[in-house]
Amino acid sequence: MYHRKSVAASLVQGVYVLEKDRQERRQGANALAPPWWVFFNFQLHSTLVDDVDSSIFGAIYEFNPSSSKCNDNLHRSPRYVIAFRGTITKADSVSRDIELDMHFVRNGLHQTSRAEIAIQAVRNMVASLGDTHIWLAGHSLGSAMAMLTGKTMAKSSIFIESFLFNPPYVSAPIERIKDKKVKHGLRIASSVITAGLTIAMKAKQHKKGLSSSFDSFDSLSAWVPCLFVNPSDPICSEYKGYFEHRRKMEEIGAGSIERLATQNSIGCLVMSAFGKESEPLHLIPSASLTVNLSPSRDFREAHGIHQWWKPDLCLESKLYKY
Repeated sequence: MYHRKSVAASLVQGVYVLEKDRQERRQGANALAPPWWVFFNFQLHSTLVDDVDSSIFGAIYEFNPSSSKCNDNLHRSPRYVIAFRGTITKADSVSRDIELDMHFVRNGLHQTSRAEIAIQAVRNMVASLGDTHIWLAGHSLGSAMAMLTGKTMAKSSIFIESFLFNPPYVSAPIERIKDKKVKHGLRIASSVITAGLTIAMKAKQHKKGLSSSFDSFDSLSAWVPCLFVNPSDPICSEYKGYFEHRRKMEEIGAGSIERLATQNSIGCLVMSAFGKESEPLHLIPSASLTVNLSPSRDFREAHGIHQWWKPDLCLESKLYKY
């Protein structure tokens, strides 16, 4: 897993540098991006460009082993990796990136043109190769984009291996509370409220003869993306509590409540009550969760992509199945 994690993170970093090369007009021998994929025997197949600001937000890499040393691991290697970058705080792209961040918070990322470009690119690759030869990778906003494309494909029973670094989680930062009893109590209260609202929405949909949007959550359970989070990063730290709380609710005999709560957010349920159907992008049934327990000096270090290729991390990994 260390090697695959490092490769995926480096390819995501390559997308960041591709966009910075574009903004700073570095081309040819002056470009700084190529070493991020060439070192791992990948070549740049194509870039994904936002149709609003013309920024490079993603890249498709093709694995091109040039040495016989790679042959032993070829069966585990992807033929293509589709990687997405996160927000870049530079003038040429920051306004569009922040706009998309806000769309994510409002559960509207799927309605953006960038998402349409990303999903179509993945569909095209799957149509020509199948899902076993492709990886998805992303960081921060790019992780949300990879999550969206992965979930979209999983709803069609196409399960793509995915590496999601610092994936954003829309929630109050309950995981940051130090008192374990208070934290657990807040989570139980939130689960009971969410489950109650979910039951009410299901009854409303059934009464109107509508298909239940909640059923799609079950169909995603066979997709097990690899999530990489840092507990010091408030943007993604809640994933740790999200999956751990599910286990604790099972232990105290409240699993049926949590199975309803875990697939919904109060915000989306309230919007649905007013006729605005919304699906929480950040909630998933299954995952391989890796937590970086190494100390971080500040938010920039805790949220940065660079932490994930370091060799001396203190990592904790758990598999959660719905």
